[in-house]
Amino acid sequence: MNAAARYVKIVEWSDENNCYVGSCPGLFYGGCHGDDEKSVFAELCQIVEETVKLYDAENRPLPPATSGYDWANTIANATTT
Repeated sequence: MNAAARYVKIVEWSDENNCYVGSCPGLFYGGCHGDDEKSVFAELCQIVEETVKLYDAENRPLPPATSGYDWANTIANATTT
């Protein structure tokens, strides 16, 4: 597993921006956006990879990983209680 896989990547629809928005909480603020959900996810994955490489090139420690917390079920359970 590469280091980029340790970060949760989120693509969601934004009514405010009228497009899909991709983000990677914990690794960087902002992200990418576009009209096609799959394209936004692909771009987001590339940005995460590049960000991890930048951290490595600058000999900076990566922020704590955000994967492995079963976010999908945590969010689903939070909305049903």
